[in-house]
Formats: sequence, structure tokens, C-alpha cells
Amino acid sequence: MLSVYNPYFFNGALLVYIIAFVWYLLFVATRKQTVGRVAFWIILIGFVVHLAGLVIRWRESYATGYGYIPLSNMYESLVFFSWAIVLIYLIVDIRYRQRTIGVIAAPLAAIAIAVTSLVPGIPSGIRPLIPALQSNWLAIHVITCFLGYAAFAIAFGISVAYMIQLKRETSPRGPIRWLPTSQVLDDINYKSIVIGFPMLTLGIITGAAWASYAWGSYWSWDPKETWSLITWFIYAAFLHARYSRAWRGKKTALLSIGGFCAVIFTYFGVNFLLAGLHSYL
Repeated sequence: MLSVYNPYFFNGALLVYIIAFVWYLLFVATRKQTVGRVAFWIILIGFVVHLAGLVIRWRESYATGYGYIPLSNMYESLVFFSWAIVLIYLIVDIRYRQRTIGVIAAPLAAIAIAVTSLVPGIPSGIRPLIPALQSNWLAIHVITCFLGYAAFAIAFGISVAYMIQLKRETSPRGPIRWLPTSQVLDDINYKSIVIGFPMLTLGIITGAAWASYAWGSYWSWDPKETWSLITWFIYAAFLHARYSRAWRGKKTALLSIGGFCAVIFTYFGVNFLLAGLHSYL
């Protein structure tokens, strides 16, 4: 049985994130702190609306008799991924006072929600859980993984901005004034990955525990398990190079970009291109 769900709150959050993006663009163009504060409050409103949508979907799953946290399929994980991106941005904004990062976070959050409608074959209805997903490990595993993915998404956007800013700083035109300096961007990239890496590590550990519960084996070299491990090694290499070899700047930015490409393939590639135990929508 499939229960139809009307994603009004998620669509509302998508609209608010788009509006926030416009205000962040105005902020970077005008550099007026008042505009920046408005942009921050708009994205915060979107964050709250988004959270309300997640809570309502959770309650509706119980109303249908299925009763599970809304993290069980591609649609729900994308919606949570979007919300987590904004959460990580808010943490970065409060910690670093770099409001211009909102011009990266807002469109990323909007895109994650938009993909649920743009990519064919992603059903939005509330469905009963398949047996493998009927576990308390579901919430722990998915939340930790996607908090890590969200931090890596922010790091990816920061790394792209870093590469652009670095090129401008060494050109006759000079740096892009509305972007933080390359040094600040490099530091935020590192701090974002410091947030994301422990989350991904916990996600892999809890996933192994869940696999043992569901399939009787902690590790089976399923495509998603394999690509999760590849992703983990890329970010582990980032942190190792940063600590032991003092890598900074362009090298670590490229590692961050490569790591997020691995994240995207782990998330989408496995479901759409590779057959495995995790290949479900």
C-alpha cells in the first residue's frame, strides 16, 4: 500500500531557499550587513519550515500505520540531506561569521529538494518499510551519514570558491571582493571536513552493525559499502595530508572536490547504476 504525501512544507522550504539565495546575492553585491541579516533570517525560516515538513511526514507515517522516521528511501534522504546542508551552514555561519557562504549553501539545499521532482523514478509517497529497513539502526546510520555528506557538500562549495579566489588573487584583476580570502576559505574547507569525517566514520560503523543485524554479515563488499569506504579513504587522506604533510590550499581543495564526487557516486551511482543490497529507491 502506498500513501500519497503532499510535500507542501518541502516545496515551501525550496521556495524560501531560492529567495534566500537571491538575498545572499544582494548581500555579496551590496555588502550591506542589513541585507546579510535578512538573508540569514530567510534561510533560517526555510530551515524551520523544512524541519516542520520532516516532523509532519514522520507523524503521517504513523497515521498510515507504518511508523518510521522519514529516512528510508531516496526521496526522504534527499529532503533530509537538504535540511542537513542548511544545518551545517548555520553552524559555519555562527562559528566563522562568514555570511557569504550562504550564497553556496542556499542553492545546494534548494537543488537537493528540486532533484526529488526533477529526477524520474523517485516516488514521494509513504510506503511500508522493506524488512531490511525495519531496524532502529535506520535513524542512526542515515543521520550520521547524511550529516557527513552535508558537511562535505559545504566543503565542496567552499573548495570551488577557493579555486576561483586563488586564481583571482594571483591575477592582475585582484581577488573577488565579496568572497572571503583564499586562506579563510581553506580554513573553512578544513573545518567542514573535520565535522563531516567523524560523521561518515560513525555512519560506516553503524551501517556495519545494521548489516550484521539485517543480513548476518558486518561487511559484504556491496557496491555502496565499497564506495563508502573509498569516500572515507579520500577524506582520511585529506586529514592525514593536512596533519602530517601540512598540505593546504590547492591540493586539499582538489581532494575535497574529489571526495564529494565520490559521495555523489556513492549516493546516486549505486542506486541507479550498480546492483546491490543497497539498490533501492
